[in-house]
Amino acid sequence: KLVQLDDNMCLVFAGLLADARTLIDRARIEAQSYRLTMDEAPSVEYIARYIANIQQKYTQSGGVRPFGVSTFVLGFDGDNPRLFQTDPSGTFSEWKANAVGRNSKAIREYLEKNFEDTEGRDTQVLALKGLTEMVEPSSKMIDVAVMTKGNPAAAYLSSEEIDSILKEIEEEKAAKTSRQTP
Repeated sequence: KLVQLDDNMCLVFAGLLADARTLIDRARIEAQSYRLTMDEAPSVEYIARYIANIQQKYTQSGGVRPFGVSTFVLGFDGDNPRLFQTDPSGTFSEWKANAVGRNSKAIREYLEKNFEDTEGRDTQVLALKGLTEMVEPSSKMIDVAVMTKGNPAAAYLSSEEIDSILKEIEEEKAAKTSRQTP
């Protein structure tokens, strides 16, 4: 559920696949149109606002149903990472970290308590700690995609890399538990 929209951004979605495909196609066309018109890449905020406007129009029009999909539009504006969430109602907001989909509330609460600005592997560890609050810690159950400044195309971590991070998290939890036990 991760797709490339443009050279500098991706979209992640939770919800109805058919609705997401429609939004993805329209966002890709808008990004290409923006590039041709302005001779530069569209900002992540511009595309997030465009998607939110489409979603909002469908909540008001008669004869059509609202889009049943929430999206994250993420990417880099220059060297700055950006993350925007759009809702089926047509609202969009910027976040430092967030979760969408089933059990996202618990993961969001974990991120609110434990968030700190990180980079690289530390960010991956934070994300996986949040996921392991709700999902069985196994590389078979979790996919992790990473966007970096030098390579804005999202690359998936291998199962070995995910297992390595999960093992590190389990060891940290075990050490913390043994310190608390007298």
